[in-house]
Amino acid sequence: MSNVVKIYDTTLRDGTQGEGISFSVADKLRIAERLDAFGVDYIEGGFPGSNPRDIAFFAEARTLRLKHARLAAFGATRRAGVTAAEDAQLRQLLDSEMPVLTIVGKTWLMHVEEVLRTTAEENLAMIEDSVRHLVQAGREVIYDAEHFFDGYRDNPDYALRTLEAALKGGAANLTLCETNGGKLVSEVHEIVAAAVARFGGDKIGVHCHNDSGLGVAVSLAGIAAGATLVQGTINGYGERVGNANLTTILPNLLLKMDRTAHCAPNLAELRDLSLFFDELANLRPDPKAPYVGHSAFAHKGGLHANAAQKVARSYEHIDPALVGNRTRVLVSDMAGRSSFALKAKELGLVFEEKNPGVKDLIEELKSREFRGYEYEAADASFKLLAAQFLQERKTFFEVIGYRVIIERHDEELWAEATVKLRVNGEIVHTVAEETGPIGALDKALRRALDTAYPQLRNMILRDYKVRILDSNQGAGSRTRVLIESGDENDIWGTVGVSDNVVDASWEALREAVEYKLAQG
Repeated sequence: MSNVVKIYDTTLRDGTQGEGISFSVADKLRIAERLDAFGVDYIEGGFPGSNPRDIAFFAEARTLRLKHARLAAFGATRRAGVTAAEDAQLRQLLDSEMPVLTIVGKTWLMHVEEVLRTTAEENLAMIEDSVRHLVQAGREVIYDAEHFFDGYRDNPDYALRTLEAALKGGAANLTLCETNGGKLVSEVHEIVAAAVARFGGDKIGVHCHNDSGLGVAVSLAGIAAGATLVQGTINGYGERVGNANLTTILPNLLLKMDRTAHCAPNLAELRDLSLFFDELANLRPDPKAPYVGHSAFAHKGGLHANAAQKVARSYEHIDPALVGNRTRVLVSDMAGRSSFALKAKELGLVFEEKNPGVKDLIEELKSREFRGYEYEAADASFKLLAAQFLQERKTFFEVIGYRVIIERHDEELWAEATVKLRVNGEIVHTVAEETGPIGALDKALRRALDTAYPQLRNMILRDYKVRILDSNQGAGSRTRVLIESGDENDIWGTVGVSDNVVDASWEALREAVEYKLAQG
């Protein structure tokens, strides 16, 4: 049995069938180049001729100079009652000029008889004729056996005969598709093993969906049963609840299953690859994603943090660096000295655990957490607070006061903010208008500091989140505001808490500016 697994990415076709997933032609070309650089073996681009975007993509894709990956166009077997040479859809596949053509065919008799409305024998001829026609045109053909696992359960002999038909036609690979996403791990292993025994593992691939939450597990079961090609999508994009997630499949294959792949040397780029796709798809990354998520190697409990500090593998199943991730320590009321020491080290703060300020810092943090502060996404606020208790916090300006007025003029709503600061010993008083109170405060604060600190001009507010902490108190409820800020080099988070949403926002805005100034 070969330990080399071929990686087939179908993000540009099956992945884009997911709700909210859309890529422009330029995006698809960038993705193809990025997947090639990562070391993927096959990149499926879409349906030639099915829509203007895919038509344009395949026209442009012919000019790509990929180093390793082979581009694939996707289609279906010929229609019943016509020859392969007469079938317009097969002609479009060939016209795409892609070196690999993947065609899907029916393996479940229920589909053959009730969906295609043809006979079992005609379906076998459709598969064999279609594959042979494309192979004779000089293309590598991958046969996707749709609903193979359902078809096998219904009639194993016929399901295997459909694979034989594709193989007779010259298919390079027979990919077994778990199209409905409902099979369990044991079922997939059993059925893939039967196909491997019949045709050899070098001919068998798997394509799985995640409808039962097992997309990755059943894909790995297929590989364990002998399949040597796996299809999936980056970040699990796909129809319904998604396809098998390659960003989880790959590290499991390479780090835990004694398998290798052409992309193995680039595994440390996996997190960056995942983030690249989310950025192009305009999606917020899943922090809980295995291996590549922001929280994948985060430690919150004091016991965990202490153990991870001494022996990382005691609470980390792999070295995070292997997939381009890192250990993170979250500060909370569950944390102790070890957590704070680790967190300080992560943020570049240098102090000893026995420093007398540490005890006071821990007590203050626990008190703040009780009042509603949350520092897991507000590292900058944590760093400023730690510097204060360690007597290392610099003062860049003093807040004398601020005011916000909201007015409606006819149909337009405007906010006016006034900020009064002491900067370098002088009083600075500024006013700014915006459509909302937080925007007005942000603008007024920037204006007040612009002359003294021009480096703030390249700082932007990237994200703003509000959370009501005790909604049973009605309009008097405490509010937590998390702000994400950034410049060309960094992104940082700050937090504010108050029973007034404007005041909570002001605290987070002020600390965002202070953190930027503290970085020099």
